[in-house]
Amino acid sequence: MTLASILTPLENIMKSILDFFHLTVGLPWAWSIVAVTILVRICIVPLTVRQIHSMQAMQAHMPEMKRIQQKYKGDRQKLNEELMKFYKENNINPAASCLPLLPQLPVFFALYLTLKHASHGKHPIHGSFLHIIPDIAAKASSHWSGWVLLVVYAGSQVASTYFMGATMDKTQRNIMMVFPLFLITIISRFPVGLVVYWMTTNLWTVGQGLITRRLLPRTPAPKLGRAARATPKPESGNGTAAKAPEPPPPPEPKPKQPAAQPRRVKRKKGGSRR
Repeated sequence: MTLASILTPLENIMKSILDFFHLTVGLPWAWSIVAVTILVRICIVPLTVRQIHSMQAMQAHMPEMKRIQQKYKGDRQKLNEELMKFYKENNINPAASCLPLLPQLPVFFALYLTLKHASHGKHPIHGSFLHIIPDIAAKASSHWSGWVLLVVYAGSQVASTYFMGATMDKTQRNIMMVFPLFLITIISRFPVGLVVYWMTTNLWTVGQGLITRRLLPRTPAPKLGRAARATPKPESGNGTAAKAPEPPPPPEPKPKQPAAQPRRVKRKKGGSRR
């Protein structure tokens, strides 16, 4: 049994959904793909909410996690045990960031097979997109407008990584933002309709990130102690933090005065005192 035969039921379901939006609703084939993408993203909203909450929790506890990593950096097994214990105590699911991706994988494969077989004449899925791309079942590199769509896709991928990669390491985040630029040559071999699917998904993620930043509460900054609030760090003229002024030296103790000598009383001859 080949992989194509296993995925045939998924391809048939995808073809039926596209037929519904195209034949029943009356959308063009390209906009039917956009409608399928939006439908999928609406269905996985609960998983996306869990992903956002998990990312916020990890961001709030990031200093504590870094301390654990620094403490057990020499013992990999102990580090994993302590991190799992920390996740359990604080109700953090590190795998929540992958949850929205799982339902999208079968959709991706089903749409790929549908468009691939459409280019071979098995499915009548052909048509232009925005009146500039002649055929959504053709390869993106077959027309100059396909390269324009690839540039838009790369920009949307960078933007979606920017909004959803807040908890990533800075280096890892920069790599993920540059990586789509290197994938353009590979993605150019895929059908245009698949690029439309990816682009719509990325634009949805960007809009979701903007709404999330406005609606969800931000993580409060850690409170400073009384001593830290009382002694702010001034800045010098060159923008660097200046050293705090040294406290004045304690006053020197005054020299002790010699004790007064007792007064001597002179006595007169005869024994009387004055």
